[in-house]
Amino acid sequence: MNNNTSPDNIPILRTLLNADYESTHDAMLNTTLSRIEQKKQGIITPDELWVVEHNDVYTLGQAGKEEHILQQVDTPIIHTDRGGQVTWHGKGQLVLYWLIDLNAANWSVRDMVSHAEQSIEDVLNSALTQDSHEKSFYAKSRRDAPGVYIYNNDDLMLGKIASLGFKIKHGFSYHGIALNLNCDLAVFNAINPCGYAGMQMLKLEDFVDLAATSETPISDLAVTKQLLSNIQQRLAGDIKLNPINK
Repeated sequence: MNNNTSPDNIPILRTLLNADYESTHDAMLNTTLSRIEQKKQGIITPDELWVVEHNDVYTLGQAGKEEHILQQVDTPIIHTDRGGQVTWHGKGQLVLYWLIDLNAANWSVRDMVSHAEQSIEDVLNSALTQDSHEKSFYAKSRRDAPGVYIYNNDDLMLGKIASLGFKIKHGFSYHGIALNLNCDLAVFNAINPCGYAGMQMLKLEDFVDLAATSETPISDLAVTKQLLSNIQQRLAGDIKLNPINK
């Protein structure tokens, strides 16, 4: 685990590659519990953002239903304490865990979810339009189904590219977001992704050039750095929430 500590409201960044899900979850939970106890003692701790690429795993959220697992495969299936249904994590997918003191950030849970979705929208829409004079595709969240989706210029939804799932304890968040970059989308055939039968999953490399090779760490990709920067600016109050359509 690589650590970059920083003062005040600048979050600590941690990078975990080839990460075991259960040990990463335990570390994330223990960090959160420690922060809760320290705050009770008047000790303020910095937020943390964890950049993670997991070993292949399916995770089933706290209220997850087994019926959304369509095939029994060799990949482990782990019950976890985040919100949401079943999803996959593994090679080629960027996971960012948000270990945030919501009260210190002056965010509600709804604010955090909206910041998460809008940070992904910002970065993806910049990437999707960077090499094009026309807006052929765009990223947008949905009020009825958390996450971020790709639409074409006819406003037709093509599928889901990023998923969200958080857990809140005493005003502190953990778990976070997962963005498909260059993963094998066939892994989603064994499940109803996030509990939606027939949901088409997408990956960013099918829309933009990631400028990556098989040896490029996920933490070194430009999209990862841009997403981290966007989230940090939001935590600092430099990027405000856009109005949310109801």
